Amino acid sequence: MWGKVLGACFGFMFGRFFGLFLGLFIGHLFDKSLKQDFDNAGGFRGFFNNDGVSERQALFFSSCFAVMGHIAKSNGRVNELHIRAATAFMEEMGLTGEDKREAQLAFNAGKADDFSMSATLREFREHFAGRFDLIQLFLEIQIQMAFSDGHLAAQEKTLLEQVAKGLGVSKTHFSFILKRYQAEFAFRQQQHKFHQQHQQRTSGGASSGMGRAQALHILGLEEGADAATIKKAYRKLMAQHHPDKLVSQGLPEHMMRLAQKKSQDIQAAYEYLKKAA
Repeated sequence: MWGKVLGACFGFMFGRFFGLFLGLFIGHLFDKSLKQDFDNAGGFRGFFNNDGVSERQALFFSSCFAVMGHIAKSNGRVNELHIRAATAFMEEMGLTGEDKREAQLAFNAGKADDFSMSATLREFREHFAGRFDLIQLFLEIQIQMAFSDGHLAAQEKTLLEQVAKGLGVSKTHFSFILKRYQAEFAFRQQQHKFHQQHQQRTSGGASSGMGRAQALHILGLEEGADAATIKKAYRKLMAQHHPDKLVSQGLPEHMMRLAQKKSQDIQAAYEYLKKAA
């Protein structure tokens, strides 16, 4: 009751009759003990987002490194390649000092025998309900960790499937994301090879190691896709991986570089397909 009364009063003060009805609605949510649903739907964060973002950023950061640590121990022991990949990952993000220590602590927590991945994913999913782009990026980061040694072991794939399920991602969409990342991974490997061998010939060298099939797979498409379909897929993926938007939804700013790199790969694939048309 008091939620509706106070909500109506404050709403009328700041927004007259529109504010009154908005205040009544918000007060009703609290009176009915629906605070959790209210938060998941955006709550006051929809109007005043700053405090909520920092809380979500901390959760994204810790959950991400904890699950990465769990994947690193997927075969029952710590995979040294995964540890080096996690360290490189932290360096790529520019983590230093306390931030790096926090990442290491979360990673080590994920390696512990008593770590509950299901509980971690459940909490993550509750706090990021409705923010599917961030959920998808979280899954993509875990796939990237699993691929750090150049291939995907059976235990790693099983774990990734569990991560996808815990996040509410369907098997079909998981397969789509996995296939797209495999194309990204192959593209980056080719880029590295070209740089090492000094075989870049143009200013657009980032796409010189790419073939049509690979470019299509980066966009999540198959051979035969027409220009309109390619453009639609490109715009959708660029919107999903837009760094500023993801940060505003709760992506830690340290991880903005990951979204930027993915956007660059998507852009390179699209530019290649446009030139090859």
